[in-house]
Amino acid sequence: MALLIQNGEIITADSRYFADIYCEGETIQAIGRSLDVPDGTEVIDAQGKYVFPGFIDPHVHIHLPFMGTFAKDTHTTASIAALHGGTTTFIEMCCPSRLDDALEGYQLWKNKAEGASACDYTFHMAVSKFDEKTEGQLREIVDDGIRSFKVFLAYKDFFGVHDDELFATLKLARELGVVVTAHCENAEMVAQLQSQLLAEGKTGPEWHEPSRPTRVEAEGTNHFASFLEVTGATGYVVHLSCREALEAAAAAKARGVRLYVESVIPHLLLDHTYAERDEFDGARWVMSPPLRSHENQAALWDGLDHTLVDTIATDHCPFDLKQKDMGRGDFTKIPNGIPGIEDRVNLLYTYGVSRGNLDIHRFVDAASTRAARIFGLTQKGRIAVGADADLVVYDPEYRGTISAATHHVNNDYSGFEGFEIDGRPSVVTVRGQVAIRDGEFVGDTDRGRLIRRKGEVATS
Repeated sequence: MALLIQNGEIITADSRYFADIYCEGETIQAIGRSLDVPDGTEVIDAQGKYVFPGFIDPHVHIHLPFMGTFAKDTHTTASIAALHGGTTTFIEMCCPSRLDDALEGYQLWKNKAEGASACDYTFHMAVSKFDEKTEGQLREIVDDGIRSFKVFLAYKDFFGVHDDELFATLKLARELGVVVTAHCENAEMVAQLQSQLLAEGKTGPEWHEPSRPTRVEAEGTNHFASFLEVTGATGYVVHLSCREALEAAAAAKARGVRLYVESVIPHLLLDHTYAERDEFDGARWVMSPPLRSHENQAALWDGLDHTLVDTIATDHCPFDLKQKDMGRGDFTKIPNGIPGIEDRVNLLYTYGVSRGNLDIHRFVDAASTRAARIFGLTQKGRIAVGADADLVVYDPEYRGTISAATHHVNNDYSGFEGFEIDGRPSVVTVRGQVAIRDGEFVGDTDRGRLIRRKGEVATS
């Protein structure tokens, strides 16, 4: 069905104006005033509201076997939650471990998502080892349209790669023109600190952050940047959490390393005191890198404002309270992760734009447009004739409170319980079809498609 969104204020990464948008056949067909549209066109009145391009979450976990259990969301529950929050496309981490076959893992992740997502999606392909089969398998996966890899400089002997494997991965990525995303810590230092703390009887969730201090993350960021510099590959640091790591990334960028930086919404708004709550309650907020001291938040917000931080994602990874309890008596066994796919956009708008100093165009850029550019989502992240009709009609007058009682992720707690929000999506479309209307999902659970990216995606 044809769709007309009229009377709204269109806001993109670089422009702001009043106009109507006519959509047909999954794409935007016309933008202007008093558009001549066919009879039967569905009309949405966006008077008093903003119209944003559909938001993109470049870092989520949906199907994830981890620490002896599985993340709780399905692609259906996660995609519906994403749409409620204005996210119309996400990039999932496809993460087979060192014990798994990469190609079989990729097929498994694809099968889990196919026909089960209400919004569009693609993958970062994890490289957890580099053996005699890896290069051929990665070439096949890239030929299928997956043009970004993921490496872990953490989780020793499970996801983590050795330096020779990191070098081989980056050399291949440089040849193929793909971006390599990286979890930047130091697996050996983390392992040694964990062992030391446990030997001292320090077993609660409050010891998770001291086992992965900021210096460990900064060292991992510098290590990754050095390998990028030598190989000429393009890299993307995921979930950067602290001033020291940001300084390492900024220094690399300044000397010409092709490096992008992502932070995630928990690190902007939550600090380490959440993981220090009594009676094991802090386990809810165990993630890696961990929540940091409050002063690091100012560095991330400033980095976001000045584009040292390129994108804001979630690292959405939902484990319920029973699963978190697996680590009672040993914090290293707490499944890492905080759900956030539904709340990212509203929180970033509220505490960045509405109550903070974040420019609204930088908000759109960081939450949508820049991820589209970095990862080659050429039809996404913009409002233009010919682009996919992924649109968010946003009501800045809405006031609400985040709660597990009303969220849509398949999880029994919220990491942002009680946070106020100033604004929410009132209408969300996926390629021209309305998926969210006034807080209700009205779309199709099989609407989403795998986005196959072609050509070199990273520029400079």
